[in-house]
Amino acid sequence: MKLSLDLPTFAARMEETGWVVFEAAVPADLVERMRAELEEAWDICRAIQVKNGVASDADRTVHHLVGLKPSFLEYVDASEPLEPYLEHYFQGRCILNSLGGAINTRGHTSYAQRIHRDIRSYSGDMPLLLNTLVMLDDFTPENGATYLMSGSHKRAEKPDDDAFYAVAERAVGPAGSILVFNSNVWHAGGNNTTDRVRRSVTPMYCKPFIKQQFDYPRAVGYDRGPELSAYTRQIVGYNARVPATLDEWYQPPERRMYKGDQG
Repeated sequence: MKLSLDLPTFAARMEETGWVVFEAAVPADLVERMRAELEEAWDICRAIQVKNGVASDADRTVHHLVGLKPSFLEYVDASEPLEPYLEHYFQGRCILNSLGGAINTRGHTSYAQRIHRDIRSYSGDMPLLLNTLVMLDDFTPENGATYLMSGSHKRAEKPDDDAFYAVAERAVGPAGSILVFNSNVWHAGGNNTTDRVRRSVTPMYCKPFIKQQFDYPRAVGYDRGPELSAYTRQIVGYNARVPATLDEWYQPPERRMYKGDQG
């Protein structure tokens, strides 16, 4: 993975606008595998959405891809060059909070196209959550590139639709680009007005003491932790697990499930 911004530029833009795009960062062969496996994941997720009666507002959205298809864990591993940027934002360690995706096609809408932010409570200067979005196809205004209201990470109140769309900018870029934004930024997916699909995956990161939306170490396999790189173990959440027994709790520091450097 090659990143197009140096750390000082990243820091300045995140402070001022709340978002940046690393253009064409993900290798093309990995992007291609993620595209194919996102479509396969949709079939799996949709069957469960329909079975459990929650399909009405989730059209073409998928969730918790790590452990579901191999390319998404491969992406986590390949994203190690992001580590200094993540640690700068969080002022320390972080873990994966969720990793979902979307398949945006003409005539289909979902909850992601409403104006929203992905942290339920405004966190101000406390960096609790960070959004990223991997563009698996070119993102253009015509195919629904994400709208973002620059600087809105500094305001608690939600803008009305007119105020938002009057100033919102679009996150455009070639396939393989990574959008990174402060989770306090108000944003919305756009409508795809073309006949070509626009796909993305959305890794979100959080402070290690925040609960993951999904037990990713369990999904990957608790016993697989030692075979992963140190970075991937950290991001997947192996260093921030919660003990379930007193035997797991009463352990020397090097064998504790929640490590001492997790905040």
